[in-house]
Amino acid sequence: MKATWEKIEKNKGVLNVEVGAEQVADALDKAFKKVVAKANIPGFRKGKVPRQIFEARFGIESLYQDALDILLPEVYVQAVEEAAIEPVDRPDVEIEQFGKGQALIFKATVVVKPEVQLGEYKGLEVAKQDNAVSEEEIEEELKRLQQRHAELVVLEEGTAEKGDIAVIDFEGSVDGVPFDGGKAEKHSLELGSGSFIPGFEDQVIGMAKGEEKDVNVTFPEEYQSEELKGKAAVFKVLVHDIKRKNLPELDDEFAKDVSEFDTLEEFKQDISKRLEERKTKANEQERESAVVEKAAAGAEVEIPDAMISTEVEQMYKEFSSRLGMQGMDINMYLQFTGQDEATVKQQMRTDAERRVRNNLVIEAIAKAENITATEEEINEELERLASQYQRSADELRAILSANGSLDSLGHDVTTRKTVAFLVENSKTAEEVA
Repeated sequence: MKATWEKIEKNKGVLNVEVGAEQVADALDKAFKKVVAKANIPGFRKGKVPRQIFEARFGIESLYQDALDILLPEVYVQAVEEAAIEPVDRPDVEIEQFGKGQALIFKATVVVKPEVQLGEYKGLEVAKQDNAVSEEEIEEELKRLQQRHAELVVLEEGTAEKGDIAVIDFEGSVDGVPFDGGKAEKHSLELGSGSFIPGFEDQVIGMAKGEEKDVNVTFPEEYQSEELKGKAAVFKVLVHDIKRKNLPELDDEFAKDVSEFDTLEEFKQDISKRLEERKTKANEQERESAVVEKAAAGAEVEIPDAMISTEVEQMYKEFSSRLGMQGMDINMYLQFTGQDEATVKQQMRTDAERRVRNNLVIEAIAKAENITATEEEINEELERLASQYQRSADELRAILSANGSLDSLGHDVTTRKTVAFLVENSKTAEEVA
């Protein structure tokens, strides 16, 4: 086999391939064995028709497509390796010659991974980060815990206030016509949460148990459902119950109930420590993101649309998976938000392009700095994942090898090392000053 690569545009080229007649003959043989097993010819059992009789009846051309289906994937991969290119999309293949006793000659128009022209990526300036925890942050965390451990008390008298849980029936209509998703029974709504259309919760505040009321609202212009954008609506609301949070006192008893500490002061010190650890980790991640974004902004790269589309598909799968873990499938989400798959994917394109750009720049920096994952580091990562998934490292390696994911494990390690390199070689604002 011979393969030559001819670049025709920045990220596109033509792969010219010639495959020997011997390989073509072998592919035709395999195609015959596949087809003859299903061929019906009077006087012969399936799979027992002689080759010459088959060709006389159906013609050798009847084997060509199956032979190409067998041969092309194999030789295309070999040609890509020989030409040392990295395709990022399916090739557009044009067969120039193929037949019995002939060589296979084809050309494949291929979109390849783009070249990256790196800008400055060492000494990048990032904002100074503060890991200190304020008293206000500690108090905010205590209030959050206080809310979580509050007792809900059903009010027999009085009216709903902000912060209460109103258990309501509601049915919405526009111009007297009910709309999809506008009806529910015994729905628990926290007043002031902002989870309903603006103005809805404000009008439920002040209602009493057993009271019915028409709530008048206007859907926002940016509402997800095209049919409801900017429309005035009326919701018939019935209040079944009002539940008020009975907050526990923030004292030593509270600390004993919700933690391992005997005093509120000890608990506050522990909260401060945990908040500092959380803030430190968040700041580290923010610094990593900042240096990668700056390095990517300084680079020049023309990203093929195919790479962005592939990333969008991956993001959509990840999004669907996250929804599944929350008990909602993607179809439920689309119905609830009034969107379709194409709209959601279009909204993902900007982030997808950013992710692709960042990954390409990180790869280019790794190559420029000769940063790679060592076998020891890959083994350490395998051990970490094995512990996480409660499997042996050898078993996990076998699984990853079988599905072709072992290389991606090394890629992940290399990526982390490269980001760490960028962080180590960055400067805070005060260092620059």
